[in-house]
Amino acid sequence: MPIRVRNVGHVVLKVRDIERSARFYRENHHDVAVMEMGPDAPAPPPEGTGLYHVALRIGTTLDELRAARAHLEAHGIAKMRIRDHVVSQSIYVDDPDGNMVELYVDADPSTWREKPEAVANSRPLSL
Repeated sequence: MPIRVRNVGHVVLKVRDIERSARFYRENHHDVAVMEMGPDAPAPPPEGTGLYHVALRIGTTLDELRAARAHLEAHGIAKMRIRDHVVSQSIYVDDPDGNMVELYVDADPSTWREKPEAVANSRPLSL
């Protein structure tokens, strides 16, 4: 059974000027799209601007995250980064073009309210 995405949690873009970009996205309506560039399209340099990653919320439990890991492994995806962000737990994988995708589950929402500084955490997670 495929991994069920409940919603896009966030999209992280690397930009040159944060204020200019914030104005652009705040003042213009946009959607998320996938554009085919062809097999000869060059890969963007890691230090360049552009997409950093897309986060897709797949649930609220570690069992759902474990099921996603098993699904990825069953489909030959072995390279995964599994992280505990305290407010959420995540699996990071690259899509076929090298775009990073984060599959995550939310932790207890009270964590955000009681410890807002917890948002910036990232440590290895053993599933």
